[in-house]
Amino acid sequence: MTHDELLNIVHNLPDSPGIYQYFNEEGKIIYVGKAKNLKRRVSSYFNRDQSHSRKTQILVQQIRNLKYIVVNSEQDALLLENNLIKKYQPRYNILLKDDKTYPSICITKEPFPRIFKTRNILKNGTEYYGPYSFNYIADAFIKLLRELYPLRTCNLFLTEENIKKGKYKSCLQYHIKKCKAPCIGLQSYEKYNEMIDSCRKIIKGNIQDISDYFLLEMRRLSSDLRFEEAQELKKKYDIIEKFKSKSIIVDRKLTDLDVFSYEEDEKYSFVNMLHIVNGSIIQGITVEYKKQLDEPKEEILHYAIIDLQNKINSSSKEIIVPFLPDIDCLDNTFFTVPQRGDKKKLLELSLKNVHQYKIDKYKQADKLNPEQRQIRILTKLQNTLKLDKIPYHIECFDNSNISGSSAVAGCVVFKMGKPSKKDYRKYTIKSVVGSDDYASMREVVERRYTRMIEEQQTLPDLIIADGGLGQMDAIKSIVADKLHLTIPIAGLVKDKNHHTNEMIFGLPPKKIGFRATDEVFHFLTHIQDEVHRFAISFHRQKRSKQQVASELDNIKGIGEKTKLLLIKHFKSVKRIKEASFDDIKNIIGNKRASIIYEYFRDNLTP
Repeated sequence: MTHDELLNIVHNLPDSPGIYQYFNEEGKIIYVGKAKNLKRRVSSYFNRDQSHSRKTQILVQQIRNLKYIVVNSEQDALLLENNLIKKYQPRYNILLKDDKTYPSICITKEPFPRIFKTRNILKNGTEYYGPYSFNYIADAFIKLLRELYPLRTCNLFLTEENIKKGKYKSCLQYHIKKCKAPCIGLQSYEKYNEMIDSCRKIIKGNIQDISDYFLLEMRRLSSDLRFEEAQELKKKYDIIEKFKSKSIIVDRKLTDLDVFSYEEDEKYSFVNMLHIVNGSIIQGITVEYKKQLDEPKEEILHYAIIDLQNKINSSSKEIIVPFLPDIDCLDNTFFTVPQRGDKKKLLELSLKNVHQYKIDKYKQADKLNPEQRQIRILTKLQNTLKLDKIPYHIECFDNSNISGSSAVAGCVVFKMGKPSKKDYRKYTIKSVVGSDDYASMREVVERRYTRMIEEQQTLPDLIIADGGLGQMDAIKSIVADKLHLTIPIAGLVKDKNHHTNEMIFGLPPKKIGFRATDEVFHFLTHIQDEVHRFAISFHRQKRSKQQVASELDNIKGIGEKTKLLLIKHFKSVKRIKEASFDDIKNIIGNKRASIIYEYFRDNLTP
């Protein structure tokens, strides 16, 4: 289909809610979307005056046909869009992580149903509850149900006919009182399925109803003097109360609501859902969506709400969200963006869960591909500073001196986010007299980059000064004004406790703050600590050499290494003078020992 033919279809689209499908040259669906107004929404893709992201431009270039389905409401459009995306998994739609990653609780469709955990969803009438983000949640429910009720765990095909024929024998579970042996007719179909109904209520979150029932029955049996039966119910009552104490109780007034939170990175969006029934959080799940067309977070959240509520069969009428999604309405449902109170605390708990999921994903990816973490950090740094390219090559400078003495500087080099120690450089300040950090920085930076230009070495993508505006200006006066290089320059500032506090960057320079938990912040702190360590180490080394300067300097034929060896062993010149020839010889050898021994013997004070 030609572009003109596509535009003709677009011009004749109805002003009604519905979904639209884009097809490529091979006739494959590449995108499914929903719209409150089909004509206005689809026209926006083909409007040349509309600004689109690069990914959307690529999508439009591949469209060769489009189809649409008109529905009665935006709610119907949402559901239909959700189903079509799941069925066809179009290339340019956000992609949901496979549901099989998460376990569900299964109640089989049998005369005597079994209850167990599974990841395989079969369309045979079996009931599924979940999915659950963590195994321990599903395991906790299964354990609770089996402690409360003697459910069968065998795979026998129990039918009334097979039981009457006596095809089965009781197993160990019956003899240890974990099962009432319906396989040999010791438990009726009606009694067994009463237990299953109670299990359904517990899984759905109606735990309080079961607990109240046990309490009333226990009191009734006690009043009838049936103490043994009452004691058995008390055990079950204690089990369910213990389980409740481990679950997260919110507020009995907050019933039947869902909480959603959202985080994202460059490629993925992460959504957490907490399902609250009768004041308890009975279910939590986090999913990830792969972004394809730079979809706005409001659009992704609306998709997630429909998707996750369908997954766990939630019919909650109130939905708590961090921001309003791209949904005008859902049937008999309203959205709340809480600012305070218990609902705000619930949202914060959900945000904590989605943030932890994102961190865990990064950790797992980093173990499989360590370089991926470095590239991610450098990309974040690029986006934060709005650099033209990723700063794969970073250099950082620091000065070190005490009242202007032994003035030195160090340059550390990070490549691909890691220290490149073979490229580290030490500098002894030559042209500056006294304590002038800015002049020292100008000298070092000029020596560094003049040489790199002469030797045609690769220049850095980012220069960092271990200091504030003054150090940045000193570097800029050489790099930009004198050498005419266009290298971004940033400064790292420490607080009064000498901890990395913030970064300064830009023209005019602006302060850029980082959260203490941000991995970019940790990376910058590492760079600053490394350059400080390197410069200080060189400064101490130079000072120690100067401190060795003594009467030994007057001895011809004795170099720096020999003096250091002697001072390290004897601790002082006085002890060297008092040492025997053999003691000196054992440290520096016969020839140099003779020189030193003869010198001190000839210069003995009479």
